[in-house]
Amino acid sequence: MSSAPTAGTRPDEVRRHNRAALLRRLHVDGPSTRAELATELGLNRSTIKALVDELTALGLVTEQVPTHRQGAGRPSLLVLPQARAVPVLAVDVGVEQVTVAAVGIGGTVLGGRHWAQARGGADPETVLAKVATACRELATELGRPPVRIGVSVPGVVRRADGLVHEAPNLHWTGVPFGRMLSTELRLPVQVGNDADLGGLAEHIRGAARDAADIVFLSAEVGVGGGVIVGGAPLRGTGGYVGELGHMVVNPQGRSCYCGCRGCWETEIGEDALCRALNLTGGAARAEIVAELASLALRPEDARHRLEGFAGWLALGLTNVVNVVAPELVVLGGLLAVLPPVVVTEVAETVSRRSLVGRAAGRLRMVTSTLGADAALVGAAELAFEQVFANG
Repeated sequence: MSSAPTAGTRPDEVRRHNRAALLRRLHVDGPSTRAELATELGLNRSTIKALVDELTALGLVTEQVPTHRQGAGRPSLLVLPQARAVPVLAVDVGVEQVTVAAVGIGGTVLGGRHWAQARGGADPETVLAKVATACRELATELGRPPVRIGVSVPGVVRRADGLVHEAPNLHWTGVPFGRMLSTELRLPVQVGNDADLGGLAEHIRGAARDAADIVFLSAEVGVGGGVIVGGAPLRGTGGYVGELGHMVVNPQGRSCYCGCRGCWETEIGEDALCRALNLTGGAARAEIVAELASLALRPEDARHRLEGFAGWLALGLTNVVNVVAPELVVLGGLLAVLPPVVVTEVAETVSRRSLVGRAAGRLRMVTSTLGADAALVGAAELAFEQVFANG
């Protein structure tokens, strides 16, 4: 995302910045009139007209008469982004499934591919080959080349070059996946952590659109988080951020694959949820979701069965809230399908236990609206960040 122009900035740089800001506004919030764009972007109408005319000539936007007119007189034309004008590719490398999608301006999904893979058995070269094939097929269907690729990976990722430092559930260590894919497809590639990108997605297109300070917590096979501070993603040194699942909460607890004992992931990850539900470890996601849906119809039973699990969830979140002071916590992955009574009680417990929660009032906690698509949507937004940054 580009920063505001400063004194001494050249006119062409100002125009490029304004053009990118207008296009991003349409990308995030949808069609708008020129008058609305002028007000929201703080630009005069003649500048907006020039920008819209330029983007129209480039095929990036179009204008049309609104379907529903208000008042008398000449209607104000709506400026609409053209979804297929600047497509990107989004890739979500999950532990058990890989999804690739072509996404246009406005977040429109223009096509996709997905396939299952064995847990822990996905070597990088095989994944790369399948992803590259899917990307080429989607580009052919689009009829135009995508401009960038965003990739979500469940691991510790160096943002600068897409190096997957460690993705334990994939059994990857030191994999330069971003460089590999960029070399294969000859396109710029950005790679991010799945939970970090899930938080970005919820902030831009999901449950946290109206919040500036959020924590996104997702539990699947692993547990991770994304943090938004002041409306911007917290990226950390080198882009390494979001490993909330490896915060130690129970020093006498179970061993974690990371080498520590009692990580939060060992208490609220998929295996821990299976234990709480009396399901076999490694149970299919559909089985876990079905059991949680059944419990949601029996609140008292849900409280009893998930009491221990909810306690660990609340303990970790209390620590996170005290450190980050979010206005909103969004639960994703399997946490998003916890029975509502459990979510409510966890929110109340965290509000009561945390100093920040008591100072700010009852903590707002909601479940993801993007569900299993959060990381994929985030990968697309990661790619679009660079599209708009470059004007």
